[in-house]
Amino acid sequence: MSSFSTFALPSFLENSLNRLGISTPTPIQEKAIPEGLKGHDILASAQTGTGKTMAYLLPLITNLMKDPQSKALILAPTRELAAQIQEAARSLVSGQIGSVLLIGGDPMMKQISNLKRNPRLIIGTPGRINDHLNRKTLKLHEANFLVLDEVDRMLDMGFSEALKTIMPHLAKERQTFMFSATMAEDIKKLSLTYLKNPQLITIGSTREPVLKIKQETRHMTANEKFPLLLEELGSREGSVIIFVKTKHGADRLAVKLSQQKHPASAIHGDLKQRKRDLVIQDFRKLKTRIMVATDVAARGLDIPHIMHVINYDLPQCPEDYIHRVGRTGRAGMEGFALSFIAPEDNIKWRRIHNLINNKNEPQGGSKSDAPSHKRKKKSRPFDSEKKSKSFSSDKKSRPFGFEKKERPFDSEKPHSFNSDRKSKPFGSKKKARPLVSGGAIAAKKKSSKNNSWKNQRPAYRG
Repeated sequence: MSSFSTFALPSFLENSLNRLGISTPTPIQEKAIPEGLKGHDILASAQTGTGKTMAYLLPLITNLMKDPQSKALILAPTRELAAQIQEAARSLVSGQIGSVLLIGGDPMMKQISNLKRNPRLIIGTPGRINDHLNRKTLKLHEANFLVLDEVDRMLDMGFSEALKTIMPHLAKERQTFMFSATMAEDIKKLSLTYLKNPQLITIGSTREPVLKIKQETRHMTANEKFPLLLEELGSREGSVIIFVKTKHGADRLAVKLSQQKHPASAIHGDLKQRKRDLVIQDFRKLKTRIMVATDVAARGLDIPHIMHVINYDLPQCPEDYIHRVGRTGRAGMEGFALSFIAPEDNIKWRRIHNLINNKNEPQGGSKSDAPSHKRKKKSRPFDSEKKSKSFSSDKKSRPFGFEKKERPFDSEKPHSFNSDRKSKPFGSKKKARPLVSGGAIAAKKKSSKNNSWKNQRPAYRG
């Protein structure tokens, strides 16, 4: 397919695409747009940076123009992704359709004022959408189009309850689009409860980043991480995003880098929205070269000039590795991804490696991180025999302690103080201390000026 003209889009959309310099549809756009224009539900997955946002915005806006009374709700897991979707929508609609952004951290009264203008394109995060539904400042009974972006996150335990409260407010007859870069099998099954006869579209591999991203690893101890990071930053050119696992870790690392003449800014969920927007804006405009981020920036952040992604801390979920690495190599450009692996990260890295390389392993991974030969230890006959040696069945897992109490030597301790305590073996100094007379203890306390009873007892106040 050579151009978007084949889709018979409204003229203002074609003009917007030409203005944006978008002339040729990507594979996901080529497959999804025609199905969306036909009114089908869609469950689509494609690698990061392949144009998924345009793949659902173009048919969605076209269908909205066909029915002047209809509305659309687009849900995203993060504020940054929601804001990016609204920016892309505004660049396409050219004022033809009003839109509103409803995200946490943004002033509520400002959002209420925007809702009074009756926008037809509503974009937001589940939490803030529910806030407006509870306040009755948002009505969705005319919303017959629904989009879940990054659906694997939208349907996980963090958002599933919020979605359940939103769904009854939507029009019963609606068209639903679900898009993501990764799609675990359990998420696929769950998504089908929200879809009707969906068109399943998969472009490329959802288990690995795009081919133009060069992936590297460095093995080191935890203490060697920061010196190695400084070395890597000094030898690399271009914008860098560094992923860490905690909010406090992001702030701390950004400060340490700045002190080492590598100016960096941090972004995470605890920052106020205005500050988060400012950090991304400065990074986008190349005012800062390095951004230290938690996984709040792992999804949807579309900044084409990001050259390097460094996993200073590996992600907890293997699929998040793909989203992190997908922040580079956008729109066919070359990118580099570097992962630091400390000894305590070996299990995490094994899961990531299996996800990317083992085509037969289902996505989502196993709940157990241990290798199979280690997991089998739990069911060996030896373990079951140990349980039978327990002195008392009502004690959970301390057979060794009970055996010690049955020893003749232990039973002949007439002078042992508090011998019924669980983990105080004979000879403990703490057991011998109560044999000191009370007077000696009192004298010892009075000998210390700071511990005298007069200093410790507060004065009586009537």
